[in-house]
Amino acid sequence: MAEHVKRWRVDGSKAVHLHDVDTRSRDGAPGGKHHTRAATEPLVERLAEMQNRLWAEQQRSLLLVLQAMDAGGKDGTIRKVFTGVNPQGVRVASFKAPTTHELAHDFLWRIHREVPGRGEIGVFNRSHYEDVLIVRVEELVPEPVWQGRYAHIRHFEDLLADAGTTVVKVFLHISKDEQAERFQARLDTPEKRWKFSAADLDVRAKWDRYQEAYEDAINETATERNPWYVVPADRKWYRDWAILQILLGTLEDMDPQYPDEEEGLDQVVID
Repeated sequence: MAEHVKRWRVDGSKAVHLHDVDTRSRDGAPGGKHHTRAATEPLVERLAEMQNRLWAEQQRSLLLVLQAMDAGGKDGTIRKVFTGVNPQGVRVASFKAPTTHELAHDFLWRIHREVPGRGEIGVFNRSHYEDVLIVRVEELVPEPVWQGRYAHIRHFEDLLADAGTTVVKVFLHISKDEQAERFQARLDTPEKRWKFSAADLDVRAKWDRYQEAYEDAINETATERNPWYVVPADRKWYRDWAILQILLGTLEDMDPQYPDEEEGLDQVVID
């Protein structure tokens, strides 16, 4: 993993405190907004190249887990970061409130079904972490239940790693003020109003409790093998650049290879 990516990495060696992370940081960026956006373009091209190698190799997979407060930028991240990739090699799964059928199973059942297959990059827009976040803050299950899920999640992610899926977990860290601006922008833009719900304000009122839940979830499940990355996300251009750095660093460590070509192709002539 490239040295500069470590600025966002949380691997369990020490606890992260979210209030100490500057959500407007541009630490490590090649410059301001315009310079960083320009530097991001070749990273998008490089990601497409690495994804093509992973798809061709058909041996391993990569799973990007995106978590954030409401308006944290999960959708925007997916649009910007994966704009140049081959669609057949990338799958996005969004996890909303579980259905009655899903609730009849263990909390990881619906998650496991969406894990990327060999050669694929999977993206989780929200994830299994909702079961130690929203269920905790909204008191949907007793504390011993969500507390026990930390260990289940660690074991689940180890299982994925054993099976050849590299897990990249990213928390898009925005400030409460930035969330307010983004909510207001949705209200002020008719074609974006569908993204706003009055219920979002109920969640916003519990901001501190959600921050505590996120902090505990990150610290309880960050390991050397399956680390978290806490990315300052108030500046969207910085967010996109940072996540591309993380994904490319991960894929370059994986180093997927094109399979060997069939013998005798040099003698093949197409009439």
